[in-house]
Amino acid sequence: MPKVTLKGFILVPESDLELVQTELVNHTRLTLEETGCITFSVIQNPENPLRFDVYEEFEDKESFELHQQRVKASYWGKVTVNVERHYEILG
Repeated sequence: MPKVTLKGFILVPESDLELVQTELVNHTRLTLEETGCITFSVIQNPENPLRFDVYEEFEDKESFELHQQRVKASYWGKVTVNVERHYEILG
């Protein structure tokens, strides 16, 4: 099966910024521990602190879908409910 790549960015409402920044550390650690995760990066944009550039790769569609399910049920999912997502998914 081909790997799945997600790239793009999220826009965080200013009122949620501090909580998103705090929880991002845990979210990154949990994602990198997932079976099938090749790489995962969410980096705050230096020119726009409300924008976070996202890049992730998973070994296959199944591991990517399991990641998506985990995220929706996680604290990160609750923290980022108001985040605007702009993604392109390849694979």
